[in-house]
Amino acid sequence: QVRLVESGGGLVQPGGSLRLSCAASGSIFRRNAMAWYRQTPGKQRELVASVTSGGTTNYADSVKGRFTISRDNAKNMVSLQMDSLKLEDTAVYYCNLNSLGTDYWGQGTQVTVSS
Repeated sequence: QVRLVESGGGLVQPGGSLRLSCAASGSIFRRNAMAWYRQTPGKQRELVASVTSGGTTNYADSVKGRFTISRDNAKNMVSLQMDSLKLEDTAVYYCNLNSLGTDYWGQGTQVTVSS
């Protein structure tokens, strides 16, 4: 059984920073890629960043140079450092683990960028 719990969302001004964390239960964490997605009302969930089990990262063009994904296999955690936040980064952010074609999701955490 895989359980993902996000934390760290909140309200921040444009140009500010937030750090999201996702704690994963279950023994499959270390063998699988992890990712952060985000979703706004009326839009499809979109990939923000991913990190493989070996540490290779990938980012959406819209966040390159501003967001950093990292994982700590010893703690079963994945984080997303978000800097230089923009109004358009406002969304619910979800932690994701995909194992053998099955997606596991956290409950989501709201990030609001507003002046």
